[in-house]
Amino acid sequence: MSSILLIEDDKTIRLALGFTLTNAGYELTVATDGAEGLEVARTANPDLILLDVMLPKLSGLEVARLLRNDGNKVPIIMLTALDQETDKVAGLDAGADDYVTKPFSTAELLARIRANMRRQRRANDDRPAQIDAGALHMDLDASRVLVAGSPVKLRKKEYQLLFALASRPGVLCTRQWLSREIWGEMFLPTSRTIDTHVKRLRKAIDRDGWTYIHTEHGMGYRFEPRRAES
Repeated sequence: MSSILLIEDDKTIRLALGFTLTNAGYELTVATDGAEGLEVARTANPDLILLDVMLPKLSGLEVARLLRNDGNKVPIIMLTALDQETDKVAGLDAGADDYVTKPFSTAELLARIRANMRRQRRANDDRPAQIDAGALHMDLDASRVLVAGSPVKLRKKEYQLLFALASRPGVLCTRQWLSREIWGEMFLPTSRTIDTHVKRLRKAIDRDGWTYIHTEHGMGYRFEPRRAES
């Protein structure tokens, strides 16, 4: 399921868009001002951001500019009540990928969301469309995981963790690297978050005589499919 972060201070618009986006099958996170939105964008790693221009604490333009300064490449669609060409140019210059002018139709907004997500997927097309390892099959376009032909239900972070490991088979992935790659933050030495996610992931995918994620003690994890000896 693709995730969207909506940064919007208008309660009526938040409720209307929340209904539309969740009904369209998106996982939705909401922030009500620019400072909160920036923090959530940096930690939650959404697949796309809907960003109002006129926000308290930090404007939408500032939020977009700061995210791009971080190197964050998440697609950003600006929501603006302003219809001047200079305002649209300012949004694009700040790092937005697209914009819609209020009032907008839900059909138009959903079409813009799909188009920007397609562009993002094409930008990542150097990755394989599928990963096959042992009894494990990952369909990256459909965000689907099968083990021995049966679907496996994973949480978003578990899926991201599996992809990060499986796309680097045989390579040691340190906890620090995994933390930055998935959570977008520096690793905290006392945190057991990654270990807990790995434990859940192993429980979900270690089937049919195969194991996949192996611990390098004190260092991290390595994805290496191994068949149990009979």
